[in-house]
Amino acid sequence: MGGVRAAATARGGVRAVRPGLVAAVLALALLVGLTVAVSLGSVDIPIGEVWTVVGRRLTGAEPEPGTRDLIVWQLRAPRALLAAVVGAGLGLVGTAVQALVRNPLADPYLLGISSGASLGAVAVIVLGAGAGAGLGVGISTAAFAGALASFALVWTLARRGGGFSPLRLVLAGVGIGQFLSGFTSFLVLRAGDEQQTRGVLFWLMGSLSGAQWSQVAVPAAAVALGLLALQARARSLNALLMGDETAAGLGVDVTRLRRELFAVTSLLTGVLVAVSGAIGFVGLLVPHVCRLLVGGDHRRLLPVSALAGAVLLVAVDTVARTALDTQEVPIGVVTALIGAPVLLYLLDRRLERS
Repeated sequence: MGGVRAAATARGGVRAVRPGLVAAVLALALLVGLTVAVSLGSVDIPIGEVWTVVGRRLTGAEPEPGTRDLIVWQLRAPRALLAAVVGAGLGLVGTAVQALVRNPLADPYLLGISSGASLGAVAVIVLGAGAGAGLGVGISTAAFAGALASFALVWTLARRGGGFSPLRLVLAGVGIGQFLSGFTSFLVLRAGDEQQTRGVLFWLMGSLSGAQWSQVAVPAAAVALGLLALQARARSLNALLMGDETAAGLGVDVTRLRRELFAVTSLLTGVLVAVSGAIGFVGLLVPHVCRLLVGGDHRRLLPVSALAGAVLLVAVDTVARTALDTQEVPIGVVTALIGAPVLLYLLDRRLERS
């Protein structure tokens, strides 16, 4: 597999330099970001008091009376942690999808996964079961089913006529994604409750408002299992970058690998969309930037992408929550404003190198 590692590094555009250092810096940045996120808000709380509250809660000590314990532990801490979990998951999904289609600028939206998950979740919210139940199990299940169904349809269309073409997969994903997005918009317009319609539209642009501790466990478990599953297939993902024939020659069951990637990415996307709505650019941008930092070897790229995604979304959610005094900005708006210029810059550099 030495050739696979070299090829993965070459596809990353750089030779990896001290990936452990990059991971350590990102882990420290994540800790700082979580602390700042809990500290800032309509009522700023000193960082020392934040850690005092967290320390007392983690050690089982009696919490101090007053509103600051409520703000730190019940309102801001679960939201900050959920942002980290969702960001890590989006980073992993983006990395897997980019390996799947051998394109560093692919993401879950490109293959229709996010659109399918959004349609499933919105259908549950608008049409009945689970409406008003918040982001509960019913919505998670519907989002996962929608993601899996849309990806299965895209996979079937991509393999029509035999063989497999990443370009055909991308085109099928774009077409199915646009169709599902249109149907989602139709459901939103058919909603009878104007307030519910506004809430769904806000959620579709990405939101972690109202996050609770009960919503953190399932996404965290899904992301952890997804990381383990993808990390176990890191060498196969490296081989896939060299093309199907080369990967098969190295002993990789390409068809089985792609099916497994479909299942993992659909599961993660469905769970993440259910708790955060549709958040763009993170799954596209984070793996691309991390590949420039640590190379294309997925043994290093996957954990670094998870950390970078967590850091990015914690920072973005903090900005979305605190930028305006009167209202909260949808997360998708902030990621688009940040991600689009960065992506254009990276594309420009890529064109210059080629």
